Amino acid sequence: MWSYAWPILIVIAANTFYNIAAKSTPQSINPFATLTITYLTAAVLSVLLFYATNSGRDLIGEIKGINWTSITLGIAIVALEFGYIQAYRAGWNVNSGPLVANMGLAIVLVLVGALMYQEVITPIKLAGIVLCLGGMFLISK
Repeated sequence: MWSYAWPILIVIAANTFYNIAAKSTPQSINPFATLTITYLTAAVLSVLLFYATNSGRDLIGEIKGINWTSITLGIAIVALEFGYIQAYRAGWNVNSGPLVANMGLAIVLVLVGALMYQEVITPIKLAGIVLCLGGMFLISK
């Protein structure tokens, strides 16, 4: 059970701090300046954690094995963080902006799962989509 739960708990904790930081980013700062520091911090931390969890592999050797996913993930993360900073600057509240975004994401991922990974859309999932749409409507009012 713990091996199933701990990754989600990390996601919840990280997302909590993420949204606090995104909401607290000064309006006067260019979002890409702050993202530069964000990613320099992330790069240093990633290198340190690579070596801390290293099982005899070298970083350059690992980097040689990457594929398109690393580049795509980097682009997606910058777009995601830029979008959140801009959403907060546009006036979204920390208690509703991420909720609306994540409900929209959940709906899109149900469709992505069906189209790309042959995951089944059950009547329960369709009901969940309807509830998400209703929740998005109510929360954004």
